[in-house]
Amino acid sequence: MTADGRTPAEPATPFPPVILIGPPGAGKTTVGSALAARLQVAFTDTDSVVEAVAGKPVADIFITDGEPEFRRLEREAVATTLDGRDGVIGLGGGAVMDAATRTRLAGRRVVYLETGFSELAKRVGLDRARPLLIGTNPRAQLKALLAERLPVYDSLAWLTVGTDGRDPDEIAAEIAAVVASQ
Repeated sequence: MTADGRTPAEPATPFPPVILIGPPGAGKTTVGSALAARLQVAFTDTDSVVEAVAGKPVADIFITDGEPEFRRLEREAVATTLDGRDGVIGLGGGAVMDAATRTRLAGRRVVYLETGFSELAKRVGLDRARPLLIGTNPRAQLKALLAERLPVYDSLAWLTVGTDGRDPDEIAAEIAAVVASQ
């Protein structure tokens, strides 16, 4: 992966983006990389773009600069990425909460990686340093985060793919088959 979050391979011709959304732990980066390889296009993770611009990890941005600064950097990274890239793009879990981002996503190939609470709790560990899950009750924070975001993910989805108990390559194959049929 390059410093701006892209895989080194460039597509031979422009490929309208496939944009992956979903909560933390849904598999956007893992599935996105597998999907990009399968489609032979570039993959861009907007969190990696934010980290490259800020010069530090997302968790450090939250701690040292605060969530508002992270969201500002994220909004800029998403806008730049959606306006200037093709291939597969993975958005940070909260990026869709920004109204301008939702407007940019309208009419695009947005794939919602739907993942249940129990699966997410296992994947994110609830004891690891996920910036929005730091606190006295990470389980309750994850539930609240999902209650707020799930309707937004649903409303933006061109395609919804369940991820619970599935291998990332299997998920990527399902998305690739739908993309190929368009």
